[in-house]
Amino acid sequence: MSVYPILALVATTPHASLDFSRRSAEFHPSIWGDHFIQYVSKPMKMDKKMEEQIIILKEKVRMKLVPAKEKASNPLTVSNLIDLIQRLGLHYHFEREIEEVLQQICNNYVENGIITLNEDLHSLSLLFRLLRQQGCHISPDIFKKFKDEQGKFKESMTRDIEGMLSLYEASHLRIHGEDILDEVLALTSSHLNLMSTKLSPSLSAKVNNSLNRPLRKSTHRLVARHYISAYEEEPFHDETLLLFAKLDFNMLQKQHQEELGHISKWWKDLDFTSKLPFARNRIVEVYFFVSGLCFEPQFSLGRRLMTKVISLTSVIDDIYDVYGTFEELQLFTHAVERYEF
Repeated sequence: MSVYPILALVATTPHASLDFSRRSAEFHPSIWGDHFIQYVSKPMKMDKKMEEQIIILKEKVRMKLVPAKEKASNPLTVSNLIDLIQRLGLHYHFEREIEEVLQQICNNYVENGIITLNEDLHSLSLLFRLLRQQGCHISPDIFKKFKDEQGKFKESMTRDIEGMLSLYEASHLRIHGEDILDEVLALTSSHLNLMSTKLSPSLSAKVNNSLNRPLRKSTHRLVARHYISAYEEEPFHDETLLLFAKLDFNMLQKQHQEELGHISKWWKDLDFTSKLPFARNRIVEVYFFVSGLCFEPQFSLGRRLMTKVISLTSVIDDIYDVYGTFEELQLFTHAVERYEF
């Protein structure tokens, strides 16, 4: 692909003059440089043994979910398993199974938007979050049971840190007009902030991470990277899930690095540094954004195309915002508008 000096065409117009100084935003160069190009020459090679291990581990995890779907399993047990799978970044392997299990819970234990299970704060909050994000209609009125006669949340509730954490995460799925969830978010945020310095180091780290990066506002890959390390420190962690999560994360990361390497090489071959020196190199940031939308391995082509399109759009944005004169931009806009596909 060649980049032609379109903006120079203005010099042929009657009113054009090159005797002016261009604006400059003085964007700093990309801090990444050519770092990711190295992955082009080091294509991902899936070790045969690792590939077989992932298949075996995936099936073992699937078998943990299948009984929950086929039998009347304890909804709390299976909900905790699904939450764990999602936090470890493995949910995309089991979308159908998770959907069926949660739909079964919704059909069996939800009436008119109310969860009929008489569970504690943590369990009810977890069920609320998982079911609502799956599309099941759940009313926030289920949390009224934790209020006293004066309509305030019971003080005893604030001593349950795990429950408060689950309630905090659940409150991020609120919609407009759900005042009780607005109240929940304010209460849990302030209380967890106050308590974070009085907890054990591991629990304090868990609280601070949730406050800074609630699940609803985080990307799946960042959640998985953090939680894999945190879960490994738990004394009774599931070795099968942990090993599967590590292998899967590393496999996906290698694929993402290789994709970014090819995109970085494409950008370098365009030679914007010399042809359009005023434009920003946003390749890495854009790819990070796009991978947050669709990180799964099957969306490789989509990530590459979206990154390229958004990066070129960023260059055009810099042409309008920084470099071009009014006359040049009029010509450029006209050229774009009359372009025939």
